[in-house]
Amino acid sequence: MAKYNITPPKEKEAAYRNLVNPKLMDELEEKIINIILVQKKYKDKDYSAKQLAEDLGTNTRYISAIINVRFHKNYTTFVNRFRIDEAMTLLTDKRYMDLNMEDVSDMVGFSNRQSFYAAFFKFNNMTPREYRLKHTIANQRKKINK
Repeated sequence: MAKYNITPPKEKEAAYRNLVNPKLMDELEEKIINIILVQKKYKDKDYSAKQLAEDLGTNTRYISAIINVRFHKNYTTFVNRFRIDEAMTLLTDKRYMDLNMEDVSDMVGFSNRQSFYAAFFKFNNMTPREYRLKHTIANQRKKINK
């Protein structure tokens, strides 16, 4: 007999996945992408899932369900992905080399440096400073080898 009564967690279907019909989900997914990515609302520190829901004339449960089902993320992770992608571009762009991490964090929509570092590390397994240094050195090597 086993010493510990350990059972694997049961996979259960979240109830919210059935809240939104597929046609409405398609429509709202497109609108979410338009607002967050195309209109660059991810840069707005104060733009929340609640505000997104209001802008779309729906509720946060629908927003949460759609982002979870279609993008396999929660709202914060969804928005932070776009922020981190832009931060990575800024960190490697020669025009922004004089910016410190707080400036980059602010430009891409994080409300503080700690959340920026935590999200950056989550997606890249390195700090923003390490990322900048790594890419600065790589770019210098390319110039030398030309």
